[in-house]
Amino acid sequence: MTTGDLFGDDAMPAVTAPRSTKAPVANTMMPLAERLRPRTIDEVIGQKKLLGPGQPLRVAFETHRPHSMILWGPPGVGKTTLARLMADAFGLPFIAISAVLSGVKEIREAVEAAKAHMTATGKPTLVFVDEVHRFNKSQQDAFLPHVESGLFVFVGATTENPSFEVNSALLSRSAVYVLESLSHDELNELIDRALNEVVKGVSITPEAREILIDLADGDARRLLNALDVATGMAKDRHMETVDADFLRKTRPSTVRRFDKGGENFYDQISALHKSVRGSDPDAALYWMCRMLDGGCDPRYIARRVVRMAIEDISLADPRGTQLALEAADIYERLGSPEGELAIAQAVVYLAVAPKSNAVYSAYNAVRSFVKEDGTRPVPMHLRNAPTKLMKELGYHKGYLYAHDEEGAFAAGEVYLPPEIADMHWYEPTDRGLELKIKEKMERLKALNDEARKKALKARS
Repeated sequence: MTTGDLFGDDAMPAVTAPRSTKAPVANTMMPLAERLRPRTIDEVIGQKKLLGPGQPLRVAFETHRPHSMILWGPPGVGKTTLARLMADAFGLPFIAISAVLSGVKEIREAVEAAKAHMTATGKPTLVFVDEVHRFNKSQQDAFLPHVESGLFVFVGATTENPSFEVNSALLSRSAVYVLESLSHDELNELIDRALNEVVKGVSITPEAREILIDLADGDARRLLNALDVATGMAKDRHMETVDADFLRKTRPSTVRRFDKGGENFYDQISALHKSVRGSDPDAALYWMCRMLDGGCDPRYIARRVVRMAIEDISLADPRGTQLALEAADIYERLGSPEGELAIAQAVVYLAVAPKSNAVYSAYNAVRSFVKEDGTRPVPMHLRNAPTKLMKELGYHKGYLYAHDEEGAFAAGEVYLPPEIADMHWYEPTDRGLELKIKEKMERLKALNDEARKKALKARS
């Protein structure tokens, strides 16, 4: 690859002029999203928190101070556009690298081209890495020396949380800017701009607009692609207006934003779990259906529902765990859609069930204690004594067999090492079955206290 291949015919692209009010001469074969791509930051729709007056990215543009950054946001919100505008505004060559299609070879070629440009002009090169989270650690590390030396102005685009997906070394050298999905009004504005500037001779009814906006789900590219198809087909049929009925025939099914394994994935399962924990069956069903609609494997949801039952309902209603397990089994037997209904049933039951994390909290507390504590010996009376020697050494001596005691409870017996005999972790709630467990534990404690007082009095 040569410098010309990377930078085009002009190694130093000029700052792009503002969009002309005249109708642009457009390549009709080019996607509408590309034909309508903004040429100045004032033409960008959305991202007011970054591009509004006094906001960080606008200040960077106005002061002509390029810096490395990570643009984090969902698809179709302008990450690539901002990177291109930045290169134009700063008068820097623009190299685009796709982490999906590229590797070390392309990075090396970018380095060589950037070095040639630096030697000729003394200026850095803006390197845009799309879906940077798909590069592995070594590939991301390959950018570091060139970012530090000033050879690259690094701009990475990612749909995933950079805290988890971008190397800390690269992250520390880059500002992180969060881009948001386009709002209803911003998508409406985008439709207006497309109809006024590029798509001529076709109008859109208000109902059809709403369908387009719903389809877009905050994604400008998805909106423009759907609009492009609909208006193109309308023109082929010599139609002047795209209405709702015609649009329904041309549009695909709405696909909600749900990136399996990505941040949206974990955000939505988190919302489902919190809705169950918060005893809101409607919200729980909503998030479950959002995940299913986005293509989530129902088996995954079923597994998480079992976890919810164990973690948040627990002994307050043990039937919750049973129902969750049965729902997972039913799905395996029936598949969709009946199996999904069983999962929904479990979700609703858990949402309305009494809640307790007492076991969860006690378990974690004991785990933490054991991890930090020393290795305490098992008390002699609790040790097994299968041999004569062990019996002679006092193993098992003094042990009270609970079944031989009144109520099958050996009052006063101690089962913890003596140094921590007073430690206490499990605190049952006063909800559901745990209320009865709590009452029983209080009765047993009273029996223990009485027996230990008698033993102490007898020894004195």
